[in-house]
Amino acid sequence: MEKSVLLSLILLMFVIGIKAQEKDSDQEQVEEIGQSRDSQAMDATATQWSFQAAYQWMPDYYDDIVNGEPRRPGLDNYLQLRIVAPIPLKSLTILPRLTIRHYEDVYTGKSGFGNTELFALVIPKATDWGTGRAGIGPLITAPGSEGVSKDEWGYGFAAAIVNNTGQWFYGLLFTQTWRSIDPKTLPAGDSDINPLGIAPFVAYRFGTSGFYLQTADMVALYDWNTSGFYLPVGLRFGKVWVLEKASWNLYGEYKTSAVYDSWEGPAVKNSYRLNISYTMPVGSK
Repeated sequence: MEKSVLLSLILLMFVIGIKAQEKDSDQEQVEEIGQSRDSQAMDATATQWSFQAAYQWMPDYYDDIVNGEPRRPGLDNYLQLRIVAPIPLKSLTILPRLTIRHYEDVYTGKSGFGNTELFALVIPKATDWGTGRAGIGPLITAPGSEGVSKDEWGYGFAAAIVNNTGQWFYGLLFTQTWRSIDPKTLPAGDSDINPLGIAPFVAYRFGTSGFYLQTADMVALYDWNTSGFYLPVGLRFGKVWVLEKASWNLYGEYKTSAVYDSWEGPAVKNSYRLNISYTMPVGSK
């Protein structure tokens, strides 16, 4: 995807978010009632601006035999930028989220942008109970660089539900997309549906210290075409710094593959992530 298009998408998200704040100054739309500030800093569904930068390193993959051949490895590492620009309205909140990744593949020597993802979670007031919320919204993926991503558009939806109880924060995210291609061009046995993504998480915050322990970014995948199932497992340890009108969240994460025998794609053996994010609740200046 051209850099000018990506920059235009980012600029559009900022403008929309700012305009929405100017139109709706109702304090009920600003505060996450019943949810602590450190929990909000960890919450991708909270009504707040979020700027995230992450580096993920996957130095090795499992090389067992799949369909008579050694399992192919995945990409070596990537840099990720994620921006959330909230749009609070009277009866609902929209959370547009733009994710851009730049990959490197040491096995082929290629590098470039992955499939850019734009997701807009829609949270009605009726499903926002203060300590948590549930929502659903459209998900679009744009083509990336040749050799490191799919050269095709994808479209579908994602849904999320989260809740905060005392020192515990937990939730579940579903994603499902379809490939924007002519089904007639697909090989026999394949379809235009991408794997289903299921991402559960649970986090425990250690008192008021800001430190927390959480499950890693564990996106389980189910392949509708092959009935293959993939489940990564791991942990992250982080700390949240709550400022007067913003928060910082820094964490490190380790992940490996737990279930992958029936999965025909890459299965990471060791994966490491370093992430930092800056969040500002709507209305902060």
